[in-house]
Amino acid sequence: MHKLVLVRHGESVWNKENRFTGWTDVDLSETGVNEAKEGGKLLKELGFKFDMAYTSYLKRAIKTMFLVLDEMDQLWIPVQKTWRLNEKHYGNLQGLNKSETAAKYGEEQVHIWRRSYDVPPVALDANDPRNPAFDPRYADLDSKDIPLTESLKDTVERIIPYWLDNISVNLRNHSEILVSAHGNSLRGIIKYLKNIGEEEIIKLNLPTGIPYVFEFDDDLNLLKDYFVGDPEKIAAAMDKVANQGKAK
Repeated sequence: MHKLVLVRHGESVWNKENRFTGWTDVDLSETGVNEAKEGGKLLKELGFKFDMAYTSYLKRAIKTMFLVLDEMDQLWIPVQKTWRLNEKHYGNLQGLNKSETAAKYGEEQVHIWRRSYDVPPVALDANDPRNPAFDPRYADLDSKDIPLTESLKDTVERIIPYWLDNISVNLRNHSEILVSAHGNSLRGIIKYLKNIGEEEIIKLNLPTGIPYVFEFDDDLNLLKDYFVGDPEKIAAAMDKVANQGKAK
């Protein structure tokens, strides 16, 4: 049997402030640190022993991975970082408060920007200092791969090749792999693994810091998937994510 564990990063400072984050490199909040540690404790109690881990180029995901593995005494395992696991790029929305944006443009429009499958937010101007092209960590990327905005469809299309060519290949050769990333990049993997339709995947709300386990047979046929932790706590965390884009 092979196991893949997906963990959305713990609450970030901008999650706490209810801001659109995307590729902006913000840190974990105190709550987020505790969520990551709790996720690591749960996985250790269940006896997980990871062979390797993956994460994005963004420190909220990197630190979540570090804290999870630290709780498990598994900091020594090999780690691969990739921009393809970055969060969906929210374009010109990055840094804006979600509730204030909903009050200004309407909840329906913000819901489209946040959760439609193929409608991206308004793109950044190429000269905007938030353009990832100005960030040294993306200096080696082809210019066509550097987004100024993304839809969920765009995010799915950049993560699936990496799943097929890298993560799934290593999963066939190992028993347990950890992926610490972001709500939308992880939804791309989940959409592929569970063959979820475009309308259904936009309804999936991934809670922060809670491990999501996928079990496969030796041919990587999905056997079952489940969240780790208290069901009521998980449901409440999902509702919290769903309500972020509502006006107050």
